[in-house]
Amino acid sequence: FLSFTLLTGTKPKLFPVLKGKVKIFISAHNGLPDLVQDHFSCCLCHCRSLEGLSAFGSLEELILDNNLLGNDLVLPGLPRLHTLTLNKNQITDLECLLDHLAKVTPALEYLSLLGNVACPNELVSLEKDEEDYKRYRCFVLHKLPNLKFLDARKVTRQEREEALVRGSFMKVVKPKVPTV
Repeated sequence: FLSFTLLTGTKPKLFPVLKGKVKIFISAHNGLPDLVQDHFSCCLCHCRSLEGLSAFGSLEELILDNNLLGNDLVLPGLPRLHTLTLNKNQITDLECLLDHLAKVTPALEYLSLLGNVACPNELVSLEKDEEDYKRYRCFVLHKLPNLKFLDARKVTRQEREEALVRGSFMKVVKPKVPTV
């Protein structure tokens, strides 16, 4: 395990957190080191696990872009988390992720999953089109109705209404691959 420093007054406290080569940036709310940390950013860290994140239950923003996080992603209860970005990871199971986020991040308002197979768009696959992305947005909003932003776009009233009516039917079903 690598450790990083959480500033709590003048004495640093070490927490074992993420496996792999890690460069971590932590900032305190309003730059005051005596307040509980509310922002965590770990980009291009090649992280596969978020072990130890439970020590930061008051997080409000969590940036985990460009890592190796997959369907086994487990977040601790983060009741104040309003912003989560998981861009360019290895997430393929959208429904499992959304069910987990609904349980552990009740205040979530901004979510971005761009660059994951679970987020169907032209950036991930040339086989995907705008209709696939619209169905994805509808399903995500059905599962996480409090979102205000999804990926890089604000959630519209029309999208919210459609998610209420049709969201449960927008689940993307993956064809089973025959085993050889």
